[in-house]
Amino acid sequence: MEITPLEMTPVHMSARSHLGETTVEEPVKSFGEYLVDSLKKVNELELESEQLNAALAAGRIEDVSQVVVASQKAELALQLTLQLRNRATAAYQEIMRMQV
Repeated sequence: MEITPLEMTPVHMSARSHLGETTVEEPVKSFGEYLVDSLKKVNELELESEQLNAALAAGRIEDVSQVVVASQKAELALQLTLQLRNRATAAYQEIMRMQV
């Protein structure tokens, strides 16, 4: 009995509709692209919060709740980003401590 080694090739899955529907294939984003998009979104939230704070200080905003909501969104996004960074760093350190 011959044992063949596993081939480490990427798995491509595709499905066809039996109903005759047309399917639109979306481009697959890499992890790096998701990461960059997320960091851009966090940065946009921070900039929006700063702009609203400056407008509030200048007296151009009457509704303070807009500023509070924007600053809370920015703060939560930043906290989530920091926690993800901390978890990724901890995982990397754990992998580096493994003995091979």
